[in-house]
Formats: sequence, C-alpha cells, structure tokens
Amino acid sequence: MGKPNLSHKFGKGLPPKDFIESMTKNQSEFQANYDSFTWSNEEDREFFESLNHRDDLRVLILAADWCGDVVRNIPVVFQALEISGIPTEVLIMENHPEVMDEFLTMGGRSVPVVIFADTGGHVLGQWGPRPQHVQEVMIEFKRLNPDREAADYQENLAVARQEIGKRYGEGTESHAAIIRELRELISGY
Repeated sequence: MGKPNLSHKFGKGLPPKDFIESMTKNQSEFQANYDSFTWSNEEDREFFESLNHRDDLRVLILAADWCGDVVRNIPVVFQALEISGIPTEVLIMENHPEVMDEFLTMGGRSVPVVIFADTGGHVLGQWGPRPQHVQEVMIEFKRLNPDREAADYQENLAVARQEIGKRYGEGTESHAAIIRELRELISGY
C-alpha cells in the first residue's frame, strides 16, 4: 500500500520558528542543539544550498516537543532545510494522529518523521526517527523483546536507551550522519 497524498496538510503545520517558540518542553535544549550545528563539510552545505533552485519539494515533519529524538535530530534537519529553501512545516504528532498512523516505525508511533513530498502532496520519501546507526539499537531491541509484557522488557529497554545515547555520542557527533542520510534521500528525487 502506498503512502497517502498529503497536500491537504500543506499550510496546516507550524513553521520551524513557530514550533520552537511554542515548545513547552525541552525548548532550551532544542535551541542549544540548533545553535551548535555546524556543517562538517563544505560539500554538504553546497548540496543543500543548491536545492534553492528547486520549487518541487515540500517537507512535513511529524514531531513532539517531549521527544528526545526530536530534540536531538530536528535542529539539524531545520538547519539543512533552512539553507535549502524547501518549505517546511511541523505537524504536532498528537494533533495529526491520522498522518502519524501512516508513518509508523516498526508498527509504533515514533517521532520525528521527516516526510518529503512533491508540490502535489505525493510522498517521495521519509527520514527518521533516528540516524540509521542509532536506530539499529532499537531494531535489535524490538527483535529480541517482542513481548511488551515480559518481566524484563523495561529493564532491557533501559539498556537499549543507554546504548542509543552512546551511539548519538557527545555533543554534535550525530549531526554529520543526519546530514549524510538526508542528502542521500533527497538526491534520489
């Protein structure tokens, strides 16, 4: 089954600046991650800057301010999309459950989901909720712990979350991976 057409959601989300200003949780950490972003190489910056001549792309980001992955990853996504000139809106997950349910991760609601669409609302691709090297931990956890009611589920989840934190690394280590994955994705459109 294909992804839904999302043209009816254009104009229904928050511009990135408004999303940051409306945050009631994690705003200062989000802003710090945004402010600490730097391009790890000039080639990537030039690639995203070169997208300014394209008027055929739109981005919708499913997000929630309480989510650690949103706080870590979306500041980087905002920086890349800002320099690219691609119109970007944030859909608050709780306000758009029908869209969230079309973009589940391993059967669950995980944010952020960065959705790339054309101007007609046709979904071209998506990124998220984490860089691949970080997401591998959750994929393995879910494979080994299919029963959410198991006695050791929460304990194992805590261990997985610790490893996820390690894989994100200190400070801005994961930023280059996010930029690389977004670039690979957009290069296919």
